[in-house]
Amino acid sequence: MTESQRIEALAQHLELTGDEWNEVTVSSYDGTLLEYGQQEYLVLTDEESDNRVVEYIRETIWAFRPGFLARHSVMSFDFYVAIEVFEALQEKCEDSNDTVLALIKDFDALVADAVDADKRGHFLSCYDGEENDAAHGLFIYRTN
Repeated sequence: MTESQRIEALAQHLELTGDEWNEVTVSSYDGTLLEYGQQEYLVLTDEESDNRVVEYIRETIWAFRPGFLARHSVMSFDFYVAIEVFEALQEKCEDSNDTVLALIKDFDALVADAVDADKRGHFLSCYDGEENDAAHGLFIYRTN
């Protein structure tokens, strides 16, 4: 996907006029992050969106609801005990992330269930949780 296609998709999404297109800039540290004024948007392909969701979930799995984690856990004992284990791990915040990951039976199934429940925008658009279809098969997520 070219930089100009990403800019065009965002400009159309924001309904910018010709002169306003020139105000859209590409972040120097991430070619998929575009800025318009004080607003930032991820402009991603379908595959990039899926990959970013997987990455986000992998990095923040410690913060998922304990009941959701327990349903995807390798722990075969009592469901409520599994919830208590995850609650205890969450007290360590990010430091428990690797341990929580190790307790997940099928990470891909967990990701699929999370996306099915909350959609990709929930994970990629911290501004409003929305995923917007755009030109060129791209998806737009506002990040601030």
